[in-house]
Amino acid sequence: MTPISFSPWEMFLTAGPVVRAVMTLLVVASLLTWTVFIAKSVEFFRLRLRLARAERVLTEANTLTLGEEWTRDYGGIAHNLVMAAAAERQQSQDILEDREGLKERIVLHLERLEAAEGRRLMRGTGLLATIGATSPFIGLFGTVWGIMTSFTGIAAAKATSLAVVAPGIAEALLATALGLVAAIPAVVIYNHLARQSASCRAQVADLTSLVMRLVSRDLSRMGLPLVTGQVVRFDARAVTAE
Repeated sequence: MTPISFSPWEMFLTAGPVVRAVMTLLVVASLLTWTVFIAKSVEFFRLRLRLARAERVLTEANTLTLGEEWTRDYGGIAHNLVMAAAAERQQSQDILEDREGLKERIVLHLERLEAAEGRRLMRGTGLLATIGATSPFIGLFGTVWGIMTSFTGIAAAKATSLAVVAPGIAEALLATALGLVAAIPAVVIYNHLARQSASCRAQVADLTSLVMRLVSRDLSRMGLPLVTGQVVRFDARAVTAE
């Protein structure tokens, strides 16, 4: 008598079409989980490096114009923040006397950019949450269906020995095992990526603070009296003395 093989591959091949479809779906979900993990990990690693370099540049910059020039090569959110502040300042040339109002408008604009960047960072991770929440139930459905099929076959064959029951139940339980294999890494990876995203958002918030420091510094130069009694006037390109 040929011994029955209980390897996962053999059980997959001998399973019914519904259980086999459930197993295939869970394997695909697991592959998607690891694909998202690798892609987002590389994205976060590169982003953290760019944000760290941009933070050093904005720390060394003395004016918003210099900040715009020095972050131009980095692109991304750092340059967008500087450009947003410069654009708002340019559009408010006729009301620059209202410095507090200008700062408030710039802060509102930068907060919108921060929120958009936060949503972009979490893009794709919702799939992990869905996989982690639904995979155990999908696997359980495959198990229940497989056990129902096994008992139906037992009733039709009118045989109740363990040798007849065990293969069908083992195939059905494999679906539950695959559901857990897909769900557990998805939940762990989702939490890991959420922490990475929070770290990147904190760096973006630091960049916003640095941009606002440059804005405040430039606005203070507008009315700074010199020794000769002259006033430093700030324009869109540089700080000049007249």
